[in-house]
Amino acid sequence: MKKEMMNILACPLCKGELVLNISSDDGEEVISGTLYCAACDEYYPIEEGIPNMLPPEMRD
Repeated sequence: MKKEMMNILACPLCKGELVLNISSDDGEEVISGTLYCAACDEYYPIEEGIPNMLPPEMRD
């Protein structure tokens, strides 16, 4: 996931602002980490560069 995507991403549940937490990156792209919505207290994982923005009940 490119870091500049943070300018357009929003929480799928409440449309709130997301906070990026990076576990690993290659400079410009996030390889793994999470996106956090403080309003919903919900985390969305980033795995292999792909953010999983599905609501929690739809993830495996």
